[in-house]
Amino acid sequence: MIKSAFLLILLTFINCKSIEVENNFKSWNEYLGDKSRSHYSSLNQVNTKNVKGLKKIWEYKSGGVLNSKNTTQIQCSPIVIDTILYGTNPLTKLFAINAITGKKIWEFDHGENSGPGWWGVNRGLIYWDDREDGRIVYTSGSYIYAIDALTGKPEETFGENGRVDLRKNLGRPYKEMIVIANTPGVVYDNILIQGSRVHEGPGASPGHIRAYDLNTGKMIWRFNTIPHPGEYGYETWPKDAWKHMGGANSWAGITLDESTGIAYIPTGSASYDFWGGNRSGENLFANCLIALNAKNGDRIWHFQFIHHDLWDRDLPAPPNLVEINRNGNNIKAVAQVTKSGHLFVFDRLTGDPVYPIEEIPVKSSGLDGEKSWPTQPLPTHIPPFARQEFSKDLINDMFPTARAMLAWTPNQKDKILKKTVKEVWETLNSEGQFIPHSVKIRSVTFPGLDGGAEWGGAAYDPNNNWLYVNSNEMPWVSIAKKVNLSSDNGNKIKDYGKVIYNQQCSRCHGADLNGMSNIPGLKNLKNRYNAISLASTISKGKGGMMPMPQISKTQIDLLASYLLEDYDIKVDIASLHEIDPNFSPYSVNYFGRFMDENGYPAIKPPWGTLNAIDLNIGEIVWQVPLGEYDELTKLGFSKTGTENYGGPILTAGGLIFIGATNDEYFRAFDKITGEELWKSKLPAGGYATPITYELDGKQYIVIACGGGKMGTKSGDSYVAYSLN
Repeated sequence: MIKSAFLLILLTFINCKSIEVENNFKSWNEYLGDKSRSHYSSLNQVNTKNVKGLKKIWEYKSGGVLNSKNTTQIQCSPIVIDTILYGTNPLTKLFAINAITGKKIWEFDHGENSGPGWWGVNRGLIYWDDREDGRIVYTSGSYIYAIDALTGKPEETFGENGRVDLRKNLGRPYKEMIVIANTPGVVYDNILIQGSRVHEGPGASPGHIRAYDLNTGKMIWRFNTIPHPGEYGYETWPKDAWKHMGGANSWAGITLDESTGIAYIPTGSASYDFWGGNRSGENLFANCLIALNAKNGDRIWHFQFIHHDLWDRDLPAPPNLVEINRNGNNIKAVAQVTKSGHLFVFDRLTGDPVYPIEEIPVKSSGLDGEKSWPTQPLPTHIPPFARQEFSKDLINDMFPTARAMLAWTPNQKDKILKKTVKEVWETLNSEGQFIPHSVKIRSVTFPGLDGGAEWGGAAYDPNNNWLYVNSNEMPWVSIAKKVNLSSDNGNKIKDYGKVIYNQQCSRCHGADLNGMSNIPGLKNLKNRYNAISLASTISKGKGGMMPMPQISKTQIDLLASYLLEDYDIKVDIASLHEIDPNFSPYSVNYFGRFMDENGYPAIKPPWGTLNAIDLNIGEIVWQVPLGEYDELTKLGFSKTGTENYGGPILTAGGLIFIGATNDEYFRAFDKITGEELWKSKLPAGGYATPITYELDGKQYIVIACGGGKMGTKSGDSYVAYSLN
């Protein structure tokens, strides 16, 4: 049976090769289309004149939806090599299917867990030609895997039995690390340059950029995003910050200029995201676009978008390599979209801004010990593609008497308040970008923590130098909480436990322990756990919950004490100082999205947009709503747009294809006018960037339909469309 199965795979591969030779094979063999991250295809069989004829021709059910709680997602943008499409399912298991028929060839099971675990999602894959069968390189949890592209078996020569542990080679004990990766890196020759995702609370792992030999899995170089003594940027942190500070990681993906060998790497904020009293300074290389020599990791230039970030303004997507005709000059540039809804454009070689950027004064933080940075950079020529301030005239007046709701998803009706949206707005600080967190008043982050632009990124058309980006316009609400520590021992244990909960757990389980979105609440745990079993779960993780090896046994005991409401638990009070290296006297608690009781955003539409920006002149050409609520359209309201996750692709047929919206449609737009030309209902939300390729003279468009975000149902399908 084994020999027969292998023969079938081998024959499939041989057929793939013959298709490439005989049928003018065209494919999508890189994450987001190419290493420049253009999201662009030269295919034009499907075009503005015939796109209405698109039909679903196959659907592949990848498996992995284990329950009805809508907790799983697929964010994978697949790749196609010869006639084989490679993708991952909701459990991040890798599969290979026939790209013409959607029939399964093989599946690789990493075996790390049987359910949707804390490792999150996988957003894409890498194919590397090893001069044999080829390798599929992808990340799941804390590991980089190298898998034989023909057989689906691990490449034993890569790392340890086909995988590399991302927790290692960071300069700290790896068993104390939480380091995973959701997004593929980029390959230069035989070098894989890989970013990572780390915990965002106190005690997080560092987010250093690493490069690996794709033959052996050995680390070739490391760029320290929290600089060590003697390295550039060391003075932008407190002394010895590199020993215990975390974050400044690149989770969003990496772009490569193959002609120059320069890798462009966006980074996120330093940890703790919302308070930085223990990390005074600008904090290089957090919130930066870093241009590195791909061969050795040497810094060429960098630009920091947020100094001393207090708002979790990670760079959300890999930048785009673009060309601009500016005042008669052709400029090779790199363009970076942001969560705040801005576009920054730089010369690729020097990092000089192509369009002006100014440092603007911002308000100082009033939190004790916090030294916020006095200025922040903003573009002054290219307009923002998202509104920048939730002003009074923008309050949603569709349903004037509707009560307000502060929640993570529209179906959390237990979060409805007694006051109307307008009444709640009156109590908030909503003055625009860079509002300092306060213990006295709740603040609006707008655009919210998910942007503006998000991980789907932007698409670039080399024919007219236009950039296309989808955007969210959802306000989020937060408030800072001061840590008050009692003087007596029993209450001190309770207070410290609450501090640790707020800083490590509340972003998922809620400040009130009631849970968020599809994440369960933690009240009444004493009915299910004792001190020993809960401490073990906290340390090792369970199901969708991350392990927490970065906090000490004392901290775990304190957290368990708080959650079990048992303040007689024996805790080594003398070792409470273990909290101090990363201790924050504040926790910043987000209540989630600011909506009305119907689940619509508290701000007037548009709530999600698709934007076209002419890079030659630095202007927005058009902006249209992306998505709609059918029930509002039927009531006579104009299209509102919806929140959206997952990016667009462009084709030479004059089309933009994008899913992303929470109405679960897949759409095609005219890329010149922004007119919506076609849409198709998906089996679940398409929160992933689609792909397109041509085989046997037919153009296919494929999107993963994993759902699970914004309270929508989960799914496991990959759906392919064609003209016949």
